[in-house]
Amino acid sequence: MHPNLQHILTLAHLLKFGKGGACVEITTTELGSIINRSQQSASKYLVELEKAGFLERTKSGQKYRIMITDRGVGQVLSLHETIKSSVEVLDRSGLQFEGKVVSGMGEGAYYMSLEGYRMQFNDKLGYEPYAGTLNVKLLNQSSIRMRSMIDSCPSVFVRGFNDSSRSYGWVKCYPAILNDGAIDKAAVIVLERTHYDNSMLEVIAPICIKDSLGMKNGDLVKVFVTVTSKNPQFDSS
Repeated sequence: MHPNLQHILTLAHLLKFGKGGACVEITTTELGSIINRSQQSASKYLVELEKAGFLERTKSGQKYRIMITDRGVGQVLSLHETIKSSVEVLDRSGLQFEGKVVSGMGEGAYYMSLEGYRMQFNDKLGYEPYAGTLNVKLLNQSSIRMRSMIDSCPSVFVRGFNDSSRSYGWVKCYPAILNDGAIDKAAVIVLERTHYDNSMLEVIAPICIKDSLGMKNGDLVKVFVTVTSKNPQFDSS
């Protein structure tokens, strides 16, 4: 069983009830009250957690003597780290990514050259992007998790358009800085139509990023996406 959030929160409440100890004696009624669920639901969670190996339990009178296993403690610690990193992200008012430069699919130069996009980029970002994107392969799970958070952040929205041959999707732009300010005018772009998953970032700038930073494929790069809604061009949808 892959635990859901309620399972992990139940483990966390058990640890708290035991004042940090992995062993606790409690009734299912008490547990239900603590997790704001019925006694039946609390009993069900215990059965599921026991079957999954996250805790062991034995009957002790009216109570259960519950021992949270190392695997169960690990689930709580993992959730704690996720919440901690999310709070740190909010405190920094931005999202920090680390990855390596890789070759793309060659589409960036084409799309950046289209007049329907170029005019909007110039109007909304204040610059016309270099004809090509920097492709950054994210290296760790923390960065990949944060990539999924981008969609909920305010963005500069570039509308899709049609020409005589086809239609083109929207682009969301998230202003960014690279390598601690070595380039302070850039943007991570998210396309309505893309072949990439959350392990890849596409970055634009008014200059060739590789040339400016002296980078080649395989080099490490840090991308800091600023999270702000002060720019009137931002759209939080």
